[in-house]
Amino acid sequence: MRVGDLSESALLARFLPGLPTQALLGPGDDAAVLAAPDGRVVATADVLVEHRDFRRDWSTGADVGWKAAMQNVADVAAMGAVCTGLLVSLGMPGDLDVSWVDEFAAGLGAACRAVGTNVVGGDLSGASEIVVAVTALGDLGGRAPLLRSGARPGDVVTVAGTLGRSAAGLDLLQRGATADAPELVDAHRRPVPPWAAGPAAALAGATAQMDVSDGLLRDAGRLASASGAVLDLDLRDGELGRWAAALAAATGVAPATADGFVLTGGEDHALLGCFPAAAALPPGVLAVGKVRAPGPGERPRVLVDGWPWDGPGVGWDHFAAG
Repeated sequence: MRVGDLSESALLARFLPGLPTQALLGPGDDAAVLAAPDGRVVATADVLVEHRDFRRDWSTGADVGWKAAMQNVADVAAMGAVCTGLLVSLGMPGDLDVSWVDEFAAGLGAACRAVGTNVVGGDLSGASEIVVAVTALGDLGGRAPLLRSGARPGDVVTVAGTLGRSAAGLDLLQRGATADAPELVDAHRRPVPPWAAGPAAALAGATAQMDVSDGLLRDAGRLASASGAVLDLDLRDGELGRWAAALAAATGVAPATADGFVLTGGEDHALLGCFPAAAALPPGVLAVGKVRAPGPGERPRVLVDGWPWDGPGVGWDHFAAG
C-alpha cells in the first residue's frame, strides 16, 4: 500500500497511536496546549531532507524517526533544558510505501520514550521527496539558559558524549564495509545524545554550551566567536586522541583520518561546554581543552594542540556540501 492510497486522516490514524502524546491538550485540534511551569519556553527546529541528510538504502524509516527526534532533543539539552514536546511535520511522495511511515512512527516513538518526551502535534503533506521537520520545546526548570557566548579565559573546554563515531559509521557505509564495525554504523543511523548532561551542566556552573552537530571544529569555532575567545583543544594527550585511536583500530583507517572523524565529523550530538577551572565536572563530562583570551591582533578561533588545524575540512556546511 502506498501513501497516496490513503487519506490524511487514515495516515494519522496509523501514525499517532504508537506515539507518546501526553499534553494538557494533545494532537487533534488546531494546536496543542502544554504547561510551561518555568514561565519560559525553549524552542528549536531542525529538518531532515532525503538524499541530503539520509538515504533510504542506508537508513530505515525507524532510523530516520529516531534521528529526527534526537537531533532536536540535543539542541534543547544544550541550552540546559529538558525536552517537553515535539511538533513533527512529515512531507512525502504519494508512491512511498505506507510501511515506511509505520517504521518512522515506531522510531520516533522509541526516541520519545527513551528521553521522556511527547509528540504533541505536527502536520502531514505531499512532497517530491521525504522531508521531516521537527520543532522541539523545552523547560529550563528555573535555570538560566546556557549560551554560546559565556566562555571565559581560564575555563575548561568539555565534551559530554562521544565524537567521531557517526562520521566513522558514515565512512563505513560509503565504503560498503558495514560489517567491520556495525556499532559505528548504528551510531550514525541512531545517535544517542547525552540529554541529561545538559541540565546537569547548568546546575554544575557551566558558562557555555552547545550541541555538536556539524563537527567539533566548526561548532567550537561558533562558540569561540560568540564568546570572543580562543579554544585550544587537546588532541594528542586526552580524550579526543583516545577516541581517534579507538576509531582507527575499529575501522582500519589511517590515524589522520580518524583524527578527522573526531574533529570534523558531525551528527554525534555530543554537548560541547565550558566550565570554570575550579568547577566539579558532572559525571560523563570530560575535559578536552582550555579557553584563553585572544592575543594582540588575534581573532577568536579554535586551535588543536596549540596550532591551527591543518587537516582536511572543519565540519559540515549545508550549502557548501553535496
